Amino acid sequence: MGARLKIPNRQARHLWLWTNALADTPTGALDLQAIIWRLGFVQIDTIRNVTRAHNHILWSRNQNVREGMIWKQLAQREVFEHFTHDASLIDKRVLPYWRRQFDRLGEQVGRFEWYQSGLAKAQIADIRKRIETEGALSTHAFDTKAESREMWARPPHKKALDQMWYAGELATCHRENFVKYYDLGERVFPVHDPAEDAHALNWLCDQAIDRLSFGSTGEIGRFWDAMSAAEAKDWCGSAQLVPVEIEAADKGVYPALAHPDIEARLAALPTPTTRLRILNPFDPSIRDRARLERLFGFDYRNEMFVPKSKRRWGYYVYPLLEGDRFVGRIELKADRKAGTLSVIGFWPEPGLRWGAARHTKLDAELQRFARFAALDQVRWQAARG
Repeated sequence: MGARLKIPNRQARHLWLWTNALADTPTGALDLQAIIWRLGFVQIDTIRNVTRAHNHILWSRNQNVREGMIWKQLAQREVFEHFTHDASLIDKRVLPYWRRQFDRLGEQVGRFEWYQSGLAKAQIADIRKRIETEGALSTHAFDTKAESREMWARPPHKKALDQMWYAGELATCHRENFVKYYDLGERVFPVHDPAEDAHALNWLCDQAIDRLSFGSTGEIGRFWDAMSAAEAKDWCGSAQLVPVEIEAADKGVYPALAHPDIEARLAALPTPTTRLRILNPFDPSIRDRARLERLFGFDYRNEMFVPKSKRRWGYYVYPLLEGDRFVGRIELKADRKAGTLSVIGFWPEPGLRWGAARHTKLDAELQRFARFAALDQVRWQAARG
């Protein structure tokens, strides 16, 4: 193995933002499917603090996106819904290589004692038969009750539906007010020939490094979260990847593997836009918190499920990206009745000066974000720092 290609920290940050479609100003003609394909998948989330995560992630790439647009892609079968590291909408081109994930998750969920439905095989078959006969049904069409009132408790029929959904036997055909409707997988997924497993693994790993540009074997394996660590390691050992050294934000250096065309990517790398952006907590560019801290020196944690007394910041806190660095974080809340976007917490990054120009940029982005969420005004309740 020859000398590793050394990538300075600033260049690595530019590469990561470009790879995540965040280098350009988020304007211009909208090609929603191209954004989804570039990202591979878009995480969906139930929380609508201002707007749901999937809407915000897409809007951060092109501000001509409107809330709910992605559901048309689902209805037209341009994307399918399944589980990567979390519930996601995935580009349809991934589907022929996804059989291994249906098999893995169907088997895993079936083994989890806490997820077993408690229904007899005949009862589960009856649930499937109803969908086959009546067409797409939501969980509200069934009436079994959860055994406890714990936050994550689910009724037996919901567990049975989801287990069949994980296995690909059922699929999400559409959503109404975010409620999932299940139909038979064979009626939802476009007709395709599933790839042989070894070919599928190779394709998924190849697509992962394309969407990472550089990473460790663990990062490559975790991108789709559709393989074991050993499978990812074996693939990396046989693939034609480029060994690199990445300079971290703290000036340390760590080894990684890069896409075969890494030198061409670096040569053509654009300077990121200087627009200040409010990113979603589930944005793919910050999903790997360890990678985020290594590259940008930005310590970010999602505290939605942390008890209020133990939070460092707040419930739903958005990172603020300006150019190639994170300059702070902000907590926002929408009051739809009042038509107001409220700033309830604001934390500039330590040691970073927030002058009038940066505040003006933030105000402009807050106004854009408010319009996106159909809100009329922005109200500051927090100190401006």
